[in-house]
Amino acid sequence: MTFGKPAGPELQPATFAFTEENLSRANEIIAYYPPGNQQSAVMPLLWLAQKQHDNWLPRAAMDYVADMLSIPRIRAYEVASFYSMYNPAPVGKFHLQVCTTTPCWLCNSDSVVKAVTDTAGVGPGHSSDDGMFTVTEVECLGACVNGPVVQVNDDYYEDLDYDSTVALINDLKAGKNVLKGSQKRRIGSMAATGPTSLKDLQPKAPAEPASNGSEGSPLEAAGGIPPEIRVAHDRAMHLASKAQGRNEEAS
Repeated sequence: MTFGKPAGPELQPATFAFTEENLSRANEIIAYYPPGNQQSAVMPLLWLAQKQHDNWLPRAAMDYVADMLSIPRIRAYEVASFYSMYNPAPVGKFHLQVCTTTPCWLCNSDSVVKAVTDTAGVGPGHSSDDGMFTVTEVECLGACVNGPVVQVNDDYYEDLDYDSTVALINDLKAGKNVLKGSQKRRIGSMAATGPTSLKDLQPKAPAEPASNGSEGSPLEAAGGIPPEIRVAHDRAMHLASKAQGRNEEAS
């Protein structure tokens, strides 16, 4: 199935309305802006509507948001059609947004696009028949120093190459927990070769989960660390080790 054009009439709901919870949240957002400037809330309200509607934005939702903000409906259409964060048609369970702008391209984002196509079975602009994946090619995702980057739903996966992208998609297919952020476990946006300043803050290489009874964190002793918190865990253990060393020196 192709993706990018607005969903056809057969998929468009006749009406849309915020849930009670989202309506309360929408009113909170509108209150951030001075009276008479409520149109400034159009982007967060469209996003809220999209999240409520299974991650895509039907025309009825755009009309609802425009009416709520007392702006011409065409204004909501203009915003929703300009930004790639808004999906005009149903998307798969995993929306793979592949950045191919210059910094990622220089780091061989072409290999990431190929890995996505080979493994997900569809290329940019298409959704898989099983509803598992939608693939889109997007402009800069703002994580240039950690390129190539793929955004999957609301999460970033950085420092990708062909093999790590294949592994990521296979893990998503299998329902496994996956490591978010840098796939090379870089801290923030430090240089790929390691920190060039504040070198004493460089984290130790991630250790393998310790067996029961051996030294390590409680999580390691319990049998392993979920991949999505691996980097944070290693950082915390490193800082704890440094603090212990300072205490020993002081005593």
